[in-house]
Amino acid sequence: MLYNYFVMSKSIANILMKDVIRMTNLSKTSHVGGCLSCLNIIDVLYTEIMNIDNKNPKSQKRDRFILSKGHTAAVVYSALANKGFFPKELLDTFFEDGTMLPGHIDHKVPGVEFSTGSLGHGLAVGIGMALSLRNKKSKSNVYVLLSDGEMNSGSTWESIMFAGHHKISNLICIVDKNSFQALGKTNKVINLDPLDKKWKSFGWKTYDIDGHDNKKIKSALIAGKKSINKPTVVICNTIKGKGLKGFEGKLFSHYRPPTDKDLDNFVKVSSNEK
Repeated sequence: MLYNYFVMSKSIANILMKDVIRMTNLSKTSHVGGCLSCLNIIDVLYTEIMNIDNKNPKSQKRDRFILSKGHTAAVVYSALANKGFFPKELLDTFFEDGTMLPGHIDHKVPGVEFSTGSLGHGLAVGIGMALSLRNKKSKSNVYVLLSDGEMNSGSTWESIMFAGHHKISNLICIVDKNSFQALGKTNKVINLDPLDKKWKSFGWKTYDIDGHDNKKIKSALIAGKKSINKPTVVICNTIKGKGLKGFEGKLFSHYRPPTDKDLDNFVKVSSNEK
């Protein structure tokens, strides 16, 4: 029987941060900055919002989540491991040859709905899932997490227009607006603002919030679940590399993994804060 396992759980933000920094350090891989910018979003989704079951990951009654910014897989893998979808020891194999946990999120991992990596596809797939659920009169919701860089993709805007036109109210999109993409600041590559007004003009219920405030994230997502005749977007204003000294608001956090020294410094700071 499906139960809302995560509503009964406490915030795991600190655990997610420790796991992500360790995983990217061990594997010497990229995207710690993007993982940390969306960390609070993932925390709230997996602890207080989504109706999913680690003992029955494919239940027809489950909510669906698509990480469209698939390069930040580490933070979702951590959330799934900490909620019992697979042994946490596997996190230390992140990005290794032959691992179950590749660098871009993979649907073969228990609890993952869809493999992503090529940006601009996640929202379209989420729309398909949401329409299918609506046609079946299911009460489940579909959540899609986008990067602000994906707003440059034409396929994303086609999806935004389609969902608004067809009033897909069981679809909730979250934008991790950390103001950076691969080659620079988003406002220098293609200026997105005013992003909230653009979504609203296409028929979406729109929230523009602090993406590091768990209470505000939770409130917006709950309101989205109650939406009638409109899809919902929650634009989360975030900081790239949030919480990791020297990485906050830096473009290099998109590429550079934490060094052993960065990891040691983080562990010391975390210990002193207890």
